Amino acid sequence: MKLSIAIVGLPNVGKSTLFKAITKNEVNIANYPFCTIDPNIGVVAVPDERLDKLAEMSRSKKKVPAIVEFYDVAGLVKGANKGEGLGNQFLSHIRETQAIVQVLRCFPAGEIIHVENSVDPIRDLEIINTELALKDLETIDKSSRRIEGEAKSGKKEAIKELEILQQAKDKLSRNQLITDLKDEPIIKNLQLLCAKTQMYLLNGKLEDVNENIKKRIQELGAQYVIADLSNPGEAIHEVIRKAYAVLNLISFFTTGEDESRAWTIENGWKAPQAAGTIHGDFEKKFIRAETINWQKLLDVKSWTTAKQKGMLRSEGKEYFVQDGDVLEIKHS
Repeated sequence: MKLSIAIVGLPNVGKSTLFKAITKNEVNIANYPFCTIDPNIGVVAVPDERLDKLAEMSRSKKKVPAIVEFYDVAGLVKGANKGEGLGNQFLSHIRETQAIVQVLRCFPAGEIIHVENSVDPIRDLEIINTELALKDLETIDKSSRRIEGEAKSGKKEAIKELEILQQAKDKLSRNQLITDLKDEPIIKNLQLLCAKTQMYLLNGKLEDVNENIKKRIQELGAQYVIADLSNPGEAIHEVIRKAYAVLNLISFFTTGEDESRAWTIENGWKAPQAAGTIHGDFEKKFIRAETINWQKLLDVKSWTTAKQKGMLRSEGKEYFVQDGDVLEIKHS
């Protein structure tokens, strides 16, 4: 499982600055087979000192961090949903991702010209969300027409789907996101843009960011990061940390002489599901997991010592993997 995030924003808001910093921090993708990286995708390691310490303890030949794919989406403009600018090209990229980071310009006017001729982050937010919503409404209308026939014939599933789509349509028409509906099967199938988790990167210094934009983001039920993109490296890490929190993601580890690796899963996954991220067969043929918290393992300095001291726990199929667990999977 990997985390993928689309970076969106109007032209000249700092989006390209962020993405250039991301590409400078790219990890070696040789460790990720079957992964084609296009020029507009940057792959960044998730910073995690726990992995660093485990790799040092095990004297691992290779250290493989969890990764985040950042998709650089061309600057949006009014009418993008109808093909203005690069139009539908950006939409296809966003559909592939789990979350959206919207870069909003808060730094004051200067040499860098704003496409709307003034700095107004709330206006910019509404422009982008309107473009996403209009595209979603178009998708909903097409799907509703397709489902209506089945609903009229009394098919319960179709009736339920129409109800969900109407809820989404009502919310979008009121300039609201539909993240509360994201787990509904019909919403997932349609990959609606406004159902994706949104975060906002407020590009500027603390004094550049007014309370009105914070309030609007809170009304949308979203999160924000304030970052001066003159130091974009820290902004990247802050976005990753925030993304893990809002998407309810955690990391577990495997460690040994050959390799120490971090694995990303959703909080609440059981041991067989976690094992499946290592190899698909591990989930099907799961027997048990030997596990210990990363800090406890470091305290005794080796897996062998932890085993001798009886510190390893043997967990079965109903075990919920915890953030920071070090696992060794037993399978048939």
